[in-house]
Amino acid sequence: MLANFLIGLREGLEASLVVGILVAYLVKLRRPDVLPRLWLGVGLAVALSLGIGALLTFGAYGLSFEAQEAIGGSLSIVATALVTWMLFWMLKTAHSMGRTLRDDVDQHLSGSGWGIVLVAFLAVGREGIETALFLWAAVQATGQTTLPLLGASLGILCAVVLGWLIYRGVVRINLGKFFAWTGGFLIIVAAGVLAYGVHDLQEAGILPGLHSLAFDVSGAVPPDSWYGTLLKGTVNFSPATTWLEALTWVAYTIPVLVLFVRVLRKQHRKSAPATAEVPVLSSQGV
Repeated sequence: MLANFLIGLREGLEASLVVGILVAYLVKLRRPDVLPRLWLGVGLAVALSLGIGALLTFGAYGLSFEAQEAIGGSLSIVATALVTWMLFWMLKTAHSMGRTLRDDVDQHLSGSGWGIVLVAFLAVGREGIETALFLWAAVQATGQTTLPLLGASLGILCAVVLGWLIYRGVVRINLGKFFAWTGGFLIIVAAGVLAYGVHDLQEAGILPGLHSLAFDVSGAVPPDSWYGTLLKGTVNFSPATTWLEALTWVAYTIPVLVLFVRVLRKQHRKSAPATAEVPVLSSQGV
């Protein structure tokens, strides 16, 4: 539940900041008449994300066990790749995100401003699709439904409230540190999702080594114990892990974490001390 809460919080806050920047800029330009079009784009993006989540959840019903495992494993790998790309993309573009969004608004604001629907849809839809895919993969990996979805919903709700407070100027946070810490944790979560995707492909018969275990600590960490459930829900730890799963986890986690830290340090040296503090999202200026 904790991992899914942080996923919902991080992705929800990214989307909230995007919407806040767009709203504040339109207010600054004295074009409140196009705000309904902005919210239409946001609504369409949310609907698309929910539709993708529903398709992933119910689309595989009726297929054979091997087919379901093959689809689940493949999508888990895709989700890991997408989240990894988004983590580094956010590090690279966070400092210029506001300027990029304002440029998009300027290009699509002519006439009645219907182009704002597309701007909002693309900006929020990117976050929504990523969230839907990664949450689905995380739910599949934990084997639970209620608690992961509850955690993600609470995280998104907190992100919306926090985004509104930031927009109103009530709260100011260091977004650089927030995305750095949550990004590091999401790398660990993504590694677990990736390893579980490999396990699904092993069960589907696509990859070998299903019965070749690197370790089996089920006796010390029973899957149905509270600490087994906690480890499974946070970092997707499996007490019985195959060699291929373990090697995949290590091969992903170590280089990605090292590269993530190197990028963070490089950006810190370039922009200190005026780094990625929260962008000004008040309606008086952007």
